[in-house]
Amino acid sequence: MTFDFITNIESCDYHTAGEPFRIVDAGPMEGTTVIERRSWAEKNLNELRKFLIHEPRGHADMYGGFIVPPDDTDGDLGVVFFHADGFSTACGHGTIALVTWAIDSGLIKSDSDVIEVTVDVPSGRLFTKAKMLNGKVESVCFQNVPSFVSAEDIEIRTKFGTITIDISFGGAFYASVLCDQLDLKPISKNLNDLIEISREIKTNTENLEFAEHPSDKRLSGIYGSIFYETLEENPLKQRNVTIFGDGQVDRSPCGSGTSARLALLHAKKQIDSGEPFFNLGIAGGVFTGQIIEQKGNTVVTSVEGSAYRYSNNSFSLDPRDPIGFGFNLR
Repeated sequence: MTFDFITNIESCDYHTAGEPFRIVDAGPMEGTTVIERRSWAEKNLNELRKFLIHEPRGHADMYGGFIVPPDDTDGDLGVVFFHADGFSTACGHGTIALVTWAIDSGLIKSDSDVIEVTVDVPSGRLFTKAKMLNGKVESVCFQNVPSFVSAEDIEIRTKFGTITIDISFGGAFYASVLCDQLDLKPISKNLNDLIEISREIKTNTENLEFAEHPSDKRLSGIYGSIFYETLEENPLKQRNVTIFGDGQVDRSPCGSGTSARLALLHAKKQIDSGEPFFNLGIAGGVFTGQIIEQKGNTVVTSVEGSAYRYSNNSFSLDPRDPIGFGFNLR
């Protein structure tokens, strides 16, 4: 599909703990499920993705989602996530923003103090609860798809030396890296080095079967690297920076990454079911996670955070504009 962009493209932009989320209705997509629509979008909406994400309308770390119907009548809405490097399978901060938008916009109507919204994403169905205060969404908690550990103590050679990574799934696969072994804290001044390491991890694990989803190969492959440090033991509080795609930096603590971390923390006996996990992002925001159920070798987690609207936009492309769909400098 080719876009002329003669007409305006409307978006509503939120941020969750500092990480942006651009919400767009791109119209009907082929497929009967969200993951099928994601596959269709990869082939047909790539130009629109670039238009919405790349400079001058976005930036290298921009994120967004196309609103789509749910998989069936038991769902309330669906979303196809996109970012500077493509279309992702999961996005916790985006789910929190989307549910907040759905209530703010009146798509979901309720007078309850806690509003339940069922959201279908490419990795599966998420059950969410929005807490209301004075008619506004105070926070959103989502119950994620089952999370699990796929590999532990894998040695990876990098230009910074050999490091050990653990790999777990929380809607997408993440490599967890304890920052102590790098002598690099997950803070902004170290971002260039951490981005370089994340790219090396992605390259060096590309052909290894560490991140194979057991039931759907479309969910396989390491999506990002989580560089973390422990700030407090009781209750458990950690800080991280998650770098995903081709060097994109998550400003939030990463929602699906928080679920992946919880699976690892449980496997390493660092947290029990029902105990709170406070996960801080590089911009200072916090997600609160916990394990709510064990199912075989998986754990069911919940993640809670808050999102805020900061702009409504109407984008257009002048056909004379030589920049066209945009550019990225990084």
